[in-house]
Amino acid sequence: MSAQATAPDQRLAAGPYCDGCGRPADEGDHGRCRARRAATDPPRWCTACGRKLVVQVLPVGWTARCVKCGPLPPS
Repeated sequence: MSAQATAPDQRLAAGPYCDGCGRPADEGDHGRCRARRAATDPPRWCTACGRKLVVQVLPVGWTARCVKCGPLPPS
């Protein structure tokens, strides 16, 4: 993890980008993104930098990591 990377739990909670679609979080309506996440779907985009996440879906949860910011907290 780089020196300027944000802690994983902070990235998942809030960031400048939507974790469902990767677009800026303060632009447009992200209701469908939040609804999908509420249904236990893993995040697809890093909220800190907007990059696509590497996601692995497991029978008991998921793992996700950003190539720039590092791993997100497990589900």
